[in-house]
Amino acid sequence: MSIENQSQEKLKYRLEGLSCANCALKIEKAFSSEETIGETSLNFATQTVYLPPAALELAQRIIDRIEPGVILRPINQLSKSLEQEENSSDIKWKKIRMLGAGMLLAIGLILPLLNINLPLALEYTVFLTAYFLVGYEVLYTALRNITKGALFDENFLMALGTIGAIAIKQLPEAVGVMLFYTVGEYIQDLAVNRSRRSIQALMDIRPDYANLVHQLDVQKVAPEDVQVGQLILVRPGEKVPLDGEVVNGSSFVDTSALTGESVPRNMEKGDTILAGMVNSSGVLTVRVTRPFAESSIQKILDLVENASSRKAPTEKFITTFSRYYTPAVVFIALGIAIIPPLIGMGTYSEWVYRALTILVISCPCALVISVPLGYFGGIGGASRQGILVKGANYLEALTKVKTVVFDKTGTLTQGVFDVVEINPAKGFESKFLMEITAAAEAHSSHPIAKSIRESYGSAIDQGDIEDYEEVSGKGIRARIKGYEVLVGKAVLLKDSGILIPDEEHGLKGTLVYVAVSGKYAGQILISDRLKVGAKETIRALENSGIKTVMLTGDHQTVAESVAKDLGVGEFHADLLPQDKVAWVEKLMSGNSQGKVVFVGDGINDAPVLMRADVGIAMGGLGSDAAIEAADVVLMEDQPAKLLTAIGIAAFTKKIIWQNIFFALGIKLGFVFLGAIGIATMWEAVFADVGVALLAVLNATRVSRHTSLEI
Repeated sequence: MSIENQSQEKLKYRLEGLSCANCALKIEKAFSSEETIGETSLNFATQTVYLPPAALELAQRIIDRIEPGVILRPINQLSKSLEQEENSSDIKWKKIRMLGAGMLLAIGLILPLLNINLPLALEYTVFLTAYFLVGYEVLYTALRNITKGALFDENFLMALGTIGAIAIKQLPEAVGVMLFYTVGEYIQDLAVNRSRRSIQALMDIRPDYANLVHQLDVQKVAPEDVQVGQLILVRPGEKVPLDGEVVNGSSFVDTSALTGESVPRNMEKGDTILAGMVNSSGVLTVRVTRPFAESSIQKILDLVENASSRKAPTEKFITTFSRYYTPAVVFIALGIAIIPPLIGMGTYSEWVYRALTILVISCPCALVISVPLGYFGGIGGASRQGILVKGANYLEALTKVKTVVFDKTGTLTQGVFDVVEINPAKGFESKFLMEITAAAEAHSSHPIAKSIRESYGSAIDQGDIEDYEEVSGKGIRARIKGYEVLVGKAVLLKDSGILIPDEEHGLKGTLVYVAVSGKYAGQILISDRLKVGAKETIRALENSGIKTVMLTGDHQTVAESVAKDLGVGEFHADLLPQDKVAWVEKLMSGNSQGKVVFVGDGINDAPVLMRADVGIAMGGLGSDAAIEAADVVLMEDQPAKLLTAIGIAAFTKKIIWQNIFFALGIKLGFVFLGAIGIATMWEAVFADVGVALLAVLNATRVSRHTSLEI
């Protein structure tokens, strides 16, 4: 079930205090196995999950069984921030315990070096006190899990390994392993919380208040309390709290929070302004057009925060792998402890020590935690570049792109049209041709229609339009001043049996054909301009081995001219919306080894955006259709952002596989060294805690490397 569907039936909850990635997987699995909860996805990076309110008590019982101390709270009733958690009494007490255990361990190790031998009872007292200071939580959790039939987790492994070490009188190593494990878990928690605070930093684009204009007074209120139609005041330096229309004032605004670009944008009366923009200079009065819950910024925040719930294939593989990996190592360790002594290859104490070392090594934390954090780093880094990726699965899909299909108008070209030629047929005048065409296009939102109305330049009398019908993908049929008028593509006129002259070749623009009362009345040539960076983007894709295709509803001659200017490898023209879908399906069927990406404007291309392996909406700033239909949204209207998105995806995947091979390589290497008696428990701690910490730190590199190109 998708996050969107879940959010309709379930409420969002925060799992306060959840820092164990392996425990998060267990909780998610336990939730999903309960019929009253249903299939759900726990987002470890943001500590959130969607649950039915009626199942809240059941969910908390599951959490208490798996990870006591984690509290389930509604998202709007959080008791602490991450910063408060780090400075809470529990954290301070943990620091004191680690420091005390470290001092006792140091005393127990240093005194023999000074030729001071402690009595056996005192030696055990020193080491066991240190051991229980840092290990009692691990021991308690392991014992509780055993009583519930949950073996083979990190607590069980650490408890078994260190208790075994005590049993064979390796007290310093037992204390050292437990101490370093606890310190490593603490440092790992700090690294995870830093990643979460980077998410919170992104969340800082959420406006805190709105200045509501109330008669002659201005009141500071929560953005959620402002109603559609009310006026708000946005002063210099303030974040725009809600989407709206500027009704008074002018100013430059910073759109970087939404688009990743810091170029200021001028806002004047009548302009649409979006929540999350920052007012730079003048005072603006804005009429609110959407409630906060439906604002652009809230949709962006929801997308970013929920993106980690859509797991990539690599993430799912590691989750499955970790379930079999730990039990396998436990049985290997058991075999090492029993079989060699039975066949006379050494003493039981020697082989038991080696087996205990392997148990310490086998904790799966490094694998489990680094992969989801790596993907979230990539998603977060992309969002700061104005690239919204709806899930880790789409981020990974971008690393397998073999074909990129572009829409033309509004994607590769600016979609800003100019009338460059008016060619009336014999018996018709240019003025009449423009007047009748502008009237026919009066209700259309298409950029070409807008350019015709602007070129006409006069007011259109709506009373002249007696009938109006849009013919999908072909044009407009209308009755104006008693005339039956057809305006659109050549096929529209041909379908009505109207003869048109031979079409000219080499045209650099779009021809709009006009018929009046069954007679061909003329044609209007509309030109478009290439977007800045479009040609360079096509060249970079082709040079990297990615095939480029352009699909357009424009005439063959226009499409050919644009394709030649851009350097597109393949193009198809005269297409209806359903034809674009068919072409993408054809490309997908012939491209089984790679992914097919479609890049469109997100408004007219919703069907094909949804059909492609990855649908990318270009210039989706404020576009509901873009955010809903696409898998990736490029908020800034720049084709080069596609290169950045693919680059971030490639870097993210590289880091994640580095972590996987690094963690597995080190762990399996130490398992071998432990089995042959070379690795000690001291060294095994690095194979567990050290590898986990390094993997987490490596994963955080993704969020810092955002200016990437293929």
